[in-house]
Amino acid sequence: MAQPVPEEVESLLTGGPVAAHLATCVDDRPHAAPVWFRYVPADGDERPVIEVMTTGRKLANIRENPRVALSIQESDAGHPEWTVTVRGTATVVEDGERTREANRRINRRYGADPDDWSDNTLVRIAVGSASHRSY
Repeated sequence: MAQPVPEEVESLLTGGPVAAHLATCVDDRPHAAPVWFRYVPADGDERPVIEVMTTGRKLANIRENPRVALSIQESDAGHPEWTVTVRGTATVVEDGERTREANRRINRRYGADPDDWSDNTLVRIAVGSASHRSY
């Protein structure tokens, strides 16, 4: 299988903690909201995955339609340095231990208490494609 995420994009996604905007769809209309994330590189024949913790409208939308997109950007005073767009298929994880561990990994990445937002649900997004641009 071809690697859907180039190495330079992987380095952006695993670098400093930046927010992503998760785009879902409801009633044939887009819904976008900021989320923290963690990128997990491909393992063997598995696709790379992006883990997010979510709840509410985003989670309901994913349960109805698992096709999602993420827009991630690093900027300096509002001027973009780079952008990454990812398209993929989301899976809701119903396993409590996997969810707890993923939540802790994401929170550590962003410097938050490991158990903050522990009521949210883990969503794993299998990356289908990724594109980027540097400025």
